[in-house]
Amino acid sequence: MAKTDFYTRMVYARYWPVVGKLFYYLLKLLGSEIPTSVAIGQDFILEHGGHGVVIHSKTSIGAGVHIYQGVTIGRADVYLPITHSRFEGIEIGDDVILSPGCKVLCKEGVLKIGRGTVVGANAVLLQSTGADEIWAGSPARHVGQRPRLDEVSA
Repeated sequence: MAKTDFYTRMVYARYWPVVGKLFYYLLKLLGSEIPTSVAIGQDFILEHGGHGVVIHSKTSIGAGVHIYQGVTIGRADVYLPITHSRFEGIEIGDDVILSPGCKVLCKEGVLKIGRGTVVGANAVLLQSTGADEIWAGSPARHVGQRPRLDEVSA
């Protein structure tokens, strides 16, 4: 695992036997709602302490994902009782960046964010994305492609 800060270490500590629940509640007290059912890959970074981050329990997060403050990941149909919702979950691929204040909301099925995608600050993403895409706006739309590291260094 890469160098991580205190908040990110607490996210992983949620899985520890016996004391994991304590870290879940400590994160919640500090302003981040990340249920223990959320699977998180290696090298995850909860940027700036993740203040205001809320993640739905039916979310999976890949490796190398960066989540900034104020991000919400969850259902778009909160006006319906959960028993009537067609929401199934959200899958976030590896190396995704969820910028400050963005919202990722799914109404039905599974919303998938492709590997390397960037969701811009305060964007409201309501649909699945491809790999290495940049999405911005409300509602979010595809505005560009993220350059690969080998393209940037050339």
